[in-house]
Amino acid sequence: MATIEFKDAIGRVYFDGGLTQDGKIIRKSKSYRGISKNAGADNLYNALKELAQLSAQTFIGTEKVETSSIIN
Repeated sequence: MATIEFKDAIGRVYFDGGLTQDGKIIRKSKSYRGISKNAGADNLYNALKELAQLSAQTFIGTEKVETSSIIN
């Protein structure tokens, strides 16, 4: 039976990078590695939002990206 094994998680913060000539939003991002598998949504969001405040760019959102292996 195959199982899924957690490998890594990255917290990504998105910023407003302005608009394209077509009027579409340009998103810029900064990634933070070493995010815990068990990081709670509220705690992770608050931590990434605080880190985003160190930037001069306008904060627009966050995401958690997880990588896993499927092992047989």
